[in-house]
Amino acid sequence: MREKVLQIYDKVVAANPNFDRKGKTMPYTSANGYMFSLLNKDGELGVRLSKEDRQAFDQAYGALPFKSHGAVLREYVLISDAVLDNSKVLGDYLQRGYDYVQSLPPK
Repeated sequence: MREKVLQIYDKVVAANPNFDRKGKTMPYTSANGYMFSLLNKDGELGVRLSKEDRQAFDQAYGALPFKSHGAVLREYVLISDAVLDNSKVLGDYLQRGYDYVQSLPPK
């Protein structure tokens, strides 16, 4: 399962010039000094979104908390299978995550 999610993630990240995939064992994307997506060791993908985008995601897909190393990551949503199966929607949410961290003060 993790390999399938990784393939989808890599494909969507590679399609957007704003994104640079990092990490070998824990793939992630970051911008402006903040991570905005992460593939955890369980093969689950989380995306960091603004409050408004989290609410919209929740209404559309049912936002579940995203965990990594047993901790809930604030501002992240767990990407559902329905979103994973639609690379356009996944790419849109990754772009929203990128836009959100770009709006934060640089680290």
